Amino acid sequence: MKRYLFLIGLLVLVFSCEKRSKPPKPNNLISKDKMENILYDLYVINAAKGVNRKLLEEKGIVPESYVLNRHQIDSAQFAESNAYYAFDPDLYKTMVEKVKLRLENDKKNFEDQEKKASKEANRRRDSINRINERRRDSIKKALKKEVSS
Repeated sequence: MKRYLFLIGLLVLVFSCEKRSKPPKPNNLISKDKMENILYDLYVINAAKGVNRKLLEEKGIVPESYVLNRHQIDSAQFAESNAYYAFDPDLYKTMVEKVKLRLENDKKNFEDQEKKASKEANRRRDSINRINERRRDSIKKALKKEVSS
């Protein structure tokens, strides 16, 4: 009985394994570099959608169609190219890692710009505070002279 169960289990495993063949190369295959740019834009627009969906809706922006229109491709072309590239996990992983690196660089640049803007705002605020302090000091001196006269 155990042999039959083992044999049936083995047969189920063997026949359940699906042999996947590589999808045929689409006639309108998107180049690897362009595909990376599209993936980058999709990641950015999806992040924006997650942060402020209402603003995108008010502007009438549909994220996926915006990216497709920007790169002048249609959804079928993107789907076929994405399936073609995704079949090779190492290639797709390399593409996604390049996109991730680009996103991290952009994040670092934005953080640097934010720090610079913050320092500039603090510098302006400090200079305004110094001017106001001088003005208060001069008013205090003038009032002391009037009182002592």
